[in-house]
Amino acid sequence: MDLNAYQAAARLTALYPDAGSNPIYPTLGLTGEAGEVADKVKKVLRDRAGHFDDEVRAEIALELGDVLWYVAQLASELGYELEDVANQNLSKLRDRSARGQLKGSGDHR
Repeated sequence: MDLNAYQAAARLTALYPDAGSNPIYPTLGLTGEAGEVADKVKKVLRDRAGHFDDEVRAEIALELGDVLWYVAQLASELGYELEDVANQNLSKLRDRSARGQLKGSGDHR
């Protein structure tokens, strides 16, 4: 599935207040779901000595799907297609790599 097809299909399930003019809701959902991913990874370190078995990996994959859904909704709210967001990101990373700037911090390095 391509990213724009996913975005369009996911948009059909966007049943939150003021969908279409509410970037705040998917932003908050994105942070919540990213936190759930982080929590599951934390528990792998705490409870499983860092071992990611198939069950845990499947649980994390489900949470990553939720992260992707919220990314798609936020992109839609802001008028972006996921393909464009992904391509822009890869372009940025290629440029940083060519300049030896993959390490470090800051958006504009």
